[in-house]
Amino acid sequence: MLESGLIMLLIIFSVNIVYVSLLTVRMIFTLKGQKYIAASVGVFEITAYTLGLGLVLDNLENVQNLIAYALGFGLGVISGMKVEEKLAVGYITVNVISSDPSIPFTETLREKGYGVTSWYAYGMEGDRLAVQVLTPRKYELMLYEVIKDIDPKAFIVAYEPRQIHGGFWVKKVKGSRLKREEEKIQSE
Repeated sequence: MLESGLIMLLIIFSVNIVYVSLLTVRMIFTLKGQKYIAASVGVFEITAYTLGLGLVLDNLENVQNLIAYALGFGLGVISGMKVEEKLAVGYITVNVISSDPSIPFTETLREKGYGVTSWYAYGMEGDRLAVQVLTPRKYELMLYEVIKDIDPKAFIVAYEPRQIHGGFWVKKVKGSRLKREEEKIQSE
């Protein structure tokens, strides 16, 4: 009897991890406007949800089932966030204010394959170079490292654009040079 109770707890726990992970992934695809992928993930999500909740409701007298459900939910949130980090769907826009406008910031980023727009700005302590970079999210951390190598004192702000039209990303091969740069870094 104890063995079947433990198996039930593990099933409830596991099903809820899967459910919440799928919930997170579905929400990401929904927010990115990928409705068909979101709907497909939703089918599996609701199946896992119904199965897990049904197991708990059928055995409400066993409080440990509810605890397993709650713990699975919590771990599912963490798991879903990890999956989201790995998927890295979409693009990120990074605004950088360089501490010194004479640093060859724009040229260095372009050589590495990034789409860059720059302009001169004036800050509290004098002249600055403002730079805006658009990159696939999977290259976000690599971009931060490149920026820090160019100017360790740079001020960085990042956000996700909702829509992209025209410019560098329409004309270029969306990230082929970035992919080579990433492979070069990984081989070192």
